[in-house]
Amino acid sequence: MLHPSYTDLMNIANSEVEQGEQPVVNSRYSIVLATAKRARQLIAGSQPLTESESCPKPLSIAIDELSTSAIKINAEDDEAED
Repeated sequence: MLHPSYTDLMNIANSEVEQGEQPVVNSRYSIVLATAKRARQLIAGSQPLTESESCPKPLSIAIDELSTSAIKINAEDDEAED
């Protein structure tokens, strides 16, 4: 099971959006794309932006980075950026 939940991750990604503006993330698909892209970057040799001792897998690290706001999702093309 994914912890935090997709809903929690969507809320975190949209936390900096002002009321009345278009949310950065509208679906779980955007979360999946962002974390998958970041996981591929980690596999390719990028350094993790957070310490994750519980699970060293790239996807788990990417989810942890998104949940701690170490990475952001770009609203224009739903990609994670450092």
